[in-house]
Amino acid sequence: MAALPPVTNNPDIRYLGRVLGDVIRAYGGERLFDRTEAIRAASVERHRIGGGEGASDAASDPHLETLSLDETLDFVRGFMLFSMLANLAEDRQGIAADPDADVAAALKALAKEGIDRTRVLELLNHALIAPVLTAHPTEVRRKSMIDHRNRIAALMTVRDSGAPTTPDGDDVDEAIRRQIALLWQTRVLRRERLYVKDEVETALSYLRDVFLPTIPALYQRWDRALGERVPSFLRPGSWIGGDRDGNPFVTADSLRTALAVASEAVLGHYLDAVHALGAELSIATGHAHVADDVLALAERSGDEAESRSDEPYRRALSGVYARLAATHQALTGKPAPRAHWLMGDPYPDPVSFRADLVTIARGLRADGEGVLASGGQLGRLIRAVDVFGFHLATLDLRQNSAVHERVVAELLRVAGVEADYLALDEAQRVMLLRHELSNARPLASAFADYSDETRSELAIVKAAAEAHAQYGPAAIRQYIVSMAKSVSDLLEVNLLLKEVGLYRTGDEASAAIMAVPLFETIEDLEAAPAIMAEWFALPEVKAITAARGHQEVMIGYSDSNKDGGYLTSTWQLSKASTALKPIFEAAGVGMQLFHGRGGAVGRGGGSAFAAIRAQPPGTVQGRIRITEQGEVIAGKYGTRESAATNLEAMAAATLLATLEPPPLSNSEAARFGAAMDALSDAAFRAYRNLVYGTDGFTTFFRQMTPIAEIAGLKIGSRPAARKKSDAIEDLRAIPWVFSWAQARVMLPGWYGVGQAMAAFEDKALLAEMAEGWPLFAATLANMEMVLAKSDMGIAARYAGLVEDATLRDTVFGRIRDGWQATHDGLLTATAQSRLLEKHPALDASIRLRLPYIEPLNLLQIELMKRHRAGEDDARIGEGILLSINAIATALRNSG
Repeated sequence: MAALPPVTNNPDIRYLGRVLGDVIRAYGGERLFDRTEAIRAASVERHRIGGGEGASDAASDPHLETLSLDETLDFVRGFMLFSMLANLAEDRQGIAADPDADVAAALKALAKEGIDRTRVLELLNHALIAPVLTAHPTEVRRKSMIDHRNRIAALMTVRDSGAPTTPDGDDVDEAIRRQIALLWQTRVLRRERLYVKDEVETALSYLRDVFLPTIPALYQRWDRALGERVPSFLRPGSWIGGDRDGNPFVTADSLRTALAVASEAVLGHYLDAVHALGAELSIATGHAHVADDVLALAERSGDEAESRSDEPYRRALSGVYARLAATHQALTGKPAPRAHWLMGDPYPDPVSFRADLVTIARGLRADGEGVLASGGQLGRLIRAVDVFGFHLATLDLRQNSAVHERVVAELLRVAGVEADYLALDEAQRVMLLRHELSNARPLASAFADYSDETRSELAIVKAAAEAHAQYGPAAIRQYIVSMAKSVSDLLEVNLLLKEVGLYRTGDEASAAIMAVPLFETIEDLEAAPAIMAEWFALPEVKAITAARGHQEVMIGYSDSNKDGGYLTSTWQLSKASTALKPIFEAAGVGMQLFHGRGGAVGRGGGSAFAAIRAQPPGTVQGRIRITEQGEVIAGKYGTRESAATNLEAMAAATLLATLEPPPLSNSEAARFGAAMDALSDAAFRAYRNLVYGTDGFTTFFRQMTPIAEIAGLKIGSRPAARKKSDAIEDLRAIPWVFSWAQARVMLPGWYGVGQAMAAFEDKALLAEMAEGWPLFAATLANMEMVLAKSDMGIAARYAGLVEDATLRDTVFGRIRDGWQATHDGLLTATAQSRLLEKHPALDASIRLRLPYIEPLNLLQIELMKRHRAGEDDARIGEGILLSINAIATALRNSG
């Protein structure tokens, strides 16, 4: 990488690429460097003078054909590392960020609409914004690689400042070169499959190292923007360790582990902060007035050291530290990392800890115009306790409704209540479950013999009850029911919670954990309003939701897309949200939608700012939760700077989506909605006909894409399919989307849309929708990005892996024609002459990568041919897995 293609003006990319080239020459040798540079230059030249969009000739490169297997592995690593460093550089420059997506800009926009800050604060009093980290395995890089990347990012910040040396005295450029050399010599692939504990540790590193310091700092910014302390409405969540749907490795033990390590991390952070405050607040009574409450806290501390006798704040903090250290021992079973000579009683809850901190803050505020109490370490610590408590991140439980049915059936049968629960119809099930929920006696017996599945599910709810007692109710608030299709699916969860006291019966029923339906397929989304209306009609549910003030509904992007295609999924999700709104209003319950998005467009990916802004009017209501998965976590939250940018964008978008006037008039909404109905119906038919109605399609998919090879990439603890089956229906959405991305087809992000747009006669209406309707504009923008990353020329090479020529030509011909129709329809609707014409920064970012991805694709195809032909050289398998890693890194949101 001695020189980079001139399509980028990003100086960081040029700098890092040059250093990487020097490292390859130094550690890989002149021959490897020369061959790598020759392949890079040839690919850049092909793309500079090459054919049309998404249809490169994918010409064979003679330089590629001369690479030995060892050289192939090194070459793939080099191109992967360049893409990784380019991603880093773009993240630093905010290439992927939304312009003006911050709270200050949102406040100005709202002010222009006559919405003042008082209304904003009223909204924030009951708001919730929650990015929820999940363990879906689209992050293919080892944590060691991410750690080196983050060190480089930190060093680049030092370099930006103009400092010639690091704080440790190292030359900055040499330090960066050293980290890139370490990257070059670090093993890319995992040798063992990830276990749940590994996923827990990875997520913990983001929560501890990024979210903990970043979120309190963000609140300081928002306090200044709004002129007063805002409520703590932004709180992170996690599924990792609690998501059991299809993952037999998540157990009660993994749930306890996830909760324990999170608590240990947040308590360690608090201990460090209190220790630092003790060093800082050296206020002496001879030089300051000290409030009586602070003096009392100092006296209760037990700190009688003569050296601090006139320093009440330090004495008070000694007592706070002692109590916090005792809390650490009580909750984790381990002594505090930094020993303390004082003894104290553990804090019973975060509120008690916060109260002592507030006492100190009020004392500082009462003297000297309060300058010492405005922000600073103490303000950030109090905010952290508000947000993170003793649990760090709220951990959701999730399980498939079919599991609950079997477990409840067994509990009822063994207890002698109902011999065949599974044979009952829905009305009978609801009647029986409501009767059982009104009865305080438990169903389960310690002396009964249950199946492993039932014992496991009972152990989970028992562990959840322990967590509430140990860490507080904020530790677990939601229980997600996958494939929810009826009211009984939710009542079954409450029945299990009742067994451990988390659901209580009586005149006023209560549920400490909320049962949340996940509507995933197109059919489920259509049925969601009726199910929720029936749910709210139950008197006990009405009492519970009235006390809580809101009910959550989760809507799934991934499975609805795999079921019905991109456009239909997008539209049905919007329609379901709209249809749910009056159901919630009639019940007098606040609506909280949980958006199950992935990284790829085919799984709901794309700009979160645009996605939230595009939600139907009245459906956000200041409360939104969104899953963050795989490589998206590293991309959005890999550094404190990128985390702040993305969290700020979520907050700003939520304010705007809730408070801004609707973007469409009633007549426009009706016209656009009718058009979208027609487009969706046509796209659905085209998609279903190809994926589920074409003989041999499953064979085509499995032979064309590296789906089988992806199974060998140790990227997650969860199986790739829900059950042992080759059917597309049983394949998880992640490997489905990931495989199409590797083959440069990106089919889940666009197929069917072109046929629908071609058949739609009123092209002027489509242009009007693209210009004036945020939902349609965001849908097209995400699809445009996918089309720009796809390449039918390269895809044709992958199609060549399909053994049956007739099947290959027939199916791939339909895919290629569908891509062209989608491409042409999008350009017409958006009034562009080429893809991304109106988005030059994104266009440059993608064009930069294309010359680096194409050789990786060509090498992957050749290695797959050799592997499938039976060659057993271990380097072939390693090369395939490296290429998968490299292509995913270059494409970014591909899983």
